[in-house]
Amino acid sequence: MSRHETSPTTVQPASNHRPNACCFCWCCCCSCSWNEDRERAWRASRETKLETIPNCEACAKPTPEEVRGWAQSFDKLMKSPAGRNVFREFLRTEYSEENMLFWLACEELKTECNKHTIDEKARMIYEDYISILSPKEVSLDSRVREVINRKMQEPSSHTFDDAQLQIYTLMHRDSYPRFLNSAIYKSLLQSVSRSSSES
Repeated sequence: MSRHETSPTTVQPASNHRPNACCFCWCCCCSCSWNEDRERAWRASRETKLETIPNCEACAKPTPEEVRGWAQSFDKLMKSPAGRNVFREFLRTEYSEENMLFWLACEELKTECNKHTIDEKARMIYEDYISILSPKEVSLDSRVREVINRKMQEPSSHTFDDAQLQIYTLMHRDSYPRFLNSAIYKSLLQSVSRSSSES
Protein backbone atom coordinates (compact mmCIF):
# COMPACT_ATOMS: atom_id res chain seq x y z
CA MET A 1 0.00 0.00 0.00
CA SER A 2 1.42 3.37 -0.91
CA ARG A 3 2.14 6.11 1.57
CA HIS A 4 2.16 9.77 0.70
CA GLU A 5 3.14 12.77 2.69
CA THR A 6 -0.01 14.74 3.14
CA SER A 7 -1.34 16.09 6.36
CA PRO A 8 -4.36 14.28 7.77
CA THR A 9 -7.61 16.10 7.18
CA THR A 10 -9.78 17.37 9.95
CA VAL A 11 -13.54 17.51 10.01
CA GLN A 12 -14.90 21.00 10.09
CA PRO A 13 -18.35 21.49 11.57
CA ALA A 14 -21.10 22.27 9.12
CA SER A 15 -21.69 25.98 8.84
CA ASN A 16 -23.89 28.18 6.72
CA HIS A 17 -21.25 30.91 6.70
CA ARG A 18 -18.77 29.27 4.32
CA PRO A 19 -18.56 31.21 1.06
CA ASN A 20 -19.57 29.36 -2.12
CA ALA A 21 -20.45 26.23 -0.18
CA CYS A 22 -21.68 23.44 -2.42
CA CYS A 23 -24.33 20.86 -1.59
CA PHE A 24 -21.76 18.26 -0.47
CA CYS A 25 -20.04 20.31 2.24
CA TRP A 26 -21.43 18.17 5.00
CA CYS A 27 -19.20 15.28 3.94
CA CYS A 28 -15.94 17.29 3.94
CA CYS A 29 -14.78 15.91 0.61
CA CYS A 30 -15.91 18.47 -1.91
CA SER A 31 -13.85 21.08 -3.71
CA CYS A 32 -15.69 24.20 -2.61
CA SER A 33 -13.71 27.27 -1.62
CA TRP A 34 -12.91 26.36 1.97
CA ASN A 35 -11.46 23.04 0.90
CA GLU A 36 -10.00 23.64 -2.55
CA ASP A 37 -6.36 24.14 -1.54
CA ARG A 38 -6.20 20.79 0.24
CA GLU A 39 -8.01 19.11 -2.64
CA ARG A 40 -5.68 20.66 -5.24
CA ALA A 41 -2.62 19.40 -3.35
CA TRP A 42 -4.19 15.96 -2.96
CA ARG A 43 -5.07 15.66 -6.64
CA ALA A 44 -1.59 16.77 -7.69
CA SER A 45 -0.03 14.07 -5.53
CA ARG A 46 -2.45 11.32 -6.60
CA GLU A 47 -3.00 11.75 -10.33
CA THR A 48 -5.08 9.04 -11.91
CA LYS A 49 -5.72 8.14 -15.53
CA LEU A 50 -9.32 7.31 -14.63
CA GLU A 51 -10.60 10.87 -14.79
CA THR A 52 -14.19 9.65 -15.05
CA ILE A 53 -14.21 8.74 -11.35
CA PRO A 54 -15.63 11.78 -9.58
CA ASN A 55 -13.76 13.44 -6.75
CA CYS A 56 -16.95 13.12 -4.76
CA GLU A 57 -20.07 11.14 -5.67
CA ALA A 58 -23.21 13.21 -6.08
CA CYS A 59 -25.62 12.45 -3.26
CA ALA A 60 -28.10 14.00 -0.90
CA LYS A 61 -27.29 14.73 2.73
CA PRO A 62 -27.92 11.51 4.65
CA THR A 63 -30.60 11.20 7.30
CA PRO A 64 -29.66 10.41 10.92
CA GLU A 65 -31.18 6.92 10.44
CA GLU A 66 -29.01 6.33 7.38
CA VAL A 67 -25.83 7.47 9.18
CA ARG A 68 -26.65 5.26 12.19
CA GLY A 69 -27.29 2.38 9.76
CA TRP A 70 -23.69 2.57 8.53
CA ALA A 71 -22.59 1.33 11.95
CA GLN A 72 -24.83 -1.74 11.60
CA SER A 73 -23.11 -3.18 8.55
CA PHE A 74 -20.32 -2.41 6.11
CA ASP A 75 -22.65 -3.40 3.24
CA LYS A 76 -25.07 -0.60 4.22
CA LEU A 77 -22.20 1.88 4.25
CA MET A 78 -20.90 0.79 0.83
CA LYS A 79 -24.38 0.75 -0.78
CA SER A 80 -24.89 4.40 0.18
CA PRO A 81 -23.26 7.07 -2.04
CA ALA A 82 -23.14 9.40 0.98
CA GLY A 83 -21.61 6.59 3.05
CA ARG A 84 -18.95 5.93 0.43
CA ASN A 85 -18.08 9.63 0.34
CA VAL A 86 -17.58 9.87 4.09
CA PHE A 87 -15.71 6.55 4.26
CA ARG A 88 -13.51 7.68 1.37
CA GLU A 89 -12.68 10.87 3.27
CA PHE A 90 -11.68 8.71 6.25
CA LEU A 91 -9.52 6.46 4.05
CA ARG A 92 -7.80 9.60 2.77
CA THR A 93 -6.72 10.44 6.34
CA GLU A 94 -5.20 6.94 6.56
CA TYR A 95 -3.46 7.28 3.17
CA SER A 96 -5.43 4.37 1.75
CA GLU A 97 -7.99 6.12 -0.48
CA GLU A 98 -6.73 4.03 -3.40
CA ASN A 99 -8.72 1.08 -1.99
CA MET A 100 -12.01 2.95 -2.48
CA LEU A 101 -10.91 4.39 -5.83
CA PHE A 102 -10.06 0.89 -7.07
CA TRP A 103 -13.39 -0.49 -5.83
CA LEU A 104 -15.29 2.35 -7.56
CA ALA A 105 -13.32 1.83 -10.80
CA CYS A 106 -14.24 -1.88 -10.76
CA GLU A 107 -17.91 -1.03 -10.20
CA GLU A 108 -17.79 1.36 -13.15
CA LEU A 109 -16.08 -1.25 -15.35
CA LYS A 110 -18.90 -3.72 -14.65
CA THR A 111 -21.40 -1.33 -16.25
CA GLU A 112 -19.52 -1.26 -19.58
CA CYS A 113 -20.68 -3.28 -22.60
CA ASN A 114 -18.46 -1.90 -25.36
CA LYS A 115 -15.45 -4.18 -25.92
CA HIS A 116 -13.08 -1.32 -26.80
CA THR A 117 -14.10 0.69 -23.72
CA ILE A 118 -13.71 -2.38 -21.49
CA ASP A 119 -10.19 -3.00 -22.83
CA GLU A 120 -9.23 0.64 -22.32
CA LYS A 121 -10.65 0.92 -18.79
CA ALA A 122 -9.23 -2.45 -17.71
CA ARG A 123 -5.75 -1.36 -18.80
CA MET A 124 -6.14 1.95 -16.94
CA ILE A 125 -7.25 0.15 -13.78
CA TYR A 126 -4.30 -2.22 -14.12
CA GLU A 127 -1.82 0.64 -14.56
CA ASP A 128 -3.32 2.73 -11.74
CA TYR A 129 -3.94 0.09 -9.06
CA ILE A 130 -2.39 -3.30 -9.92
CA SER A 131 0.98 -2.45 -11.45
CA ILE A 132 3.86 -2.60 -8.96
CA LEU A 133 5.12 0.62 -10.59
CA SER A 134 2.02 2.56 -9.55
CA PRO A 135 2.17 4.84 -6.48
CA LYS A 136 -1.47 3.83 -5.87
CA GLU A 137 -0.94 0.08 -6.02
CA VAL A 138 -3.50 -1.78 -3.88
CA SER A 139 -2.47 -4.66 -1.63
CA LEU A 140 -3.32 -8.00 -3.27
CA ASP A 141 -2.01 -11.49 -2.73
CA SER A 142 0.07 -13.25 -5.40
CA ARG A 143 -2.74 -15.67 -6.39
CA VAL A 144 -5.10 -12.82 -7.28
CA ARG A 145 -2.34 -10.99 -9.15
CA GLU A 146 -1.65 -14.09 -11.24
CA VAL A 147 -5.34 -14.44 -12.10
CA ILE A 148 -5.49 -10.78 -13.18
CA ASN A 149 -2.34 -11.10 -15.28
CA ARG A 150 -3.91 -14.07 -17.12
CA LYS A 151 -7.23 -12.29 -17.60
CA MET A 152 -5.54 -9.15 -18.95
CA GLN A 153 -4.76 -11.08 -22.15
CA GLU A 154 -8.47 -10.73 -22.93
CA PRO A 155 -10.01 -8.25 -20.42
CA SER A 156 -13.69 -8.36 -19.57
CA SER A 157 -15.92 -6.30 -17.30
CA HIS A 158 -15.25 -8.90 -14.56
CA THR A 159 -11.45 -9.11 -14.87
CA PHE A 160 -10.92 -7.62 -11.41
CA ASP A 161 -13.73 -9.36 -9.49
CA ASP A 162 -11.38 -11.39 -7.24
CA ALA A 163 -9.23 -8.36 -6.54
CA GLN A 164 -12.26 -6.18 -5.87
CA LEU A 165 -13.59 -8.71 -3.36
CA GLN A 166 -10.19 -8.88 -1.64
CA ILE A 167 -10.02 -5.08 -1.31
CA TYR A 168 -13.65 -4.92 -0.12
CA THR A 169 -12.81 -7.52 2.55
CA LEU A 170 -9.67 -5.60 3.52
CA MET A 171 -11.61 -2.34 3.95
CA HIS A 172 -14.32 -4.18 5.91
CA ARG A 173 -11.93 -5.95 8.26
CA ASP A 174 -9.22 -3.31 8.61
CA SER A 175 -10.54 0.23 7.99
CA TYR A 176 -14.26 -0.01 8.81
CA PRO A 177 -13.89 -0.59 12.59
CA ARG A 178 -11.55 2.42 12.82
CA PHE A 179 -13.95 4.49 10.72
CA LEU A 180 -16.78 3.86 13.20
CA ASN A 181 -14.56 5.19 16.01
CA SER A 182 -13.24 8.12 13.98
CA ALA A 183 -13.90 11.81 14.53
CA ILE A 184 -15.18 12.01 10.93
CA TYR A 185 -18.01 9.54 11.56
CA LYS A 186 -18.84 10.74 15.08
CA SER A 187 -18.94 14.40 14.00
CA LEU A 188 -21.21 13.63 11.07
CA LEU A 189 -23.55 11.59 13.26
CA GLN A 190 -23.70 14.44 15.78
CA SER A 191 -24.22 17.01 13.02
CA VAL A 192 -27.11 15.22 11.26
CA SER A 193 -28.75 14.35 14.59
CA ARG A 194 -28.58 18.01 15.67
CA SER A 195 -29.94 19.23 12.32
CA SER A 196 -32.78 16.72 12.56
CA SER A 197 -33.76 17.78 16.07
CA GLU A 198 -33.68 21.46 15.13
CA SER A 199 -36.01 21.05 12.12
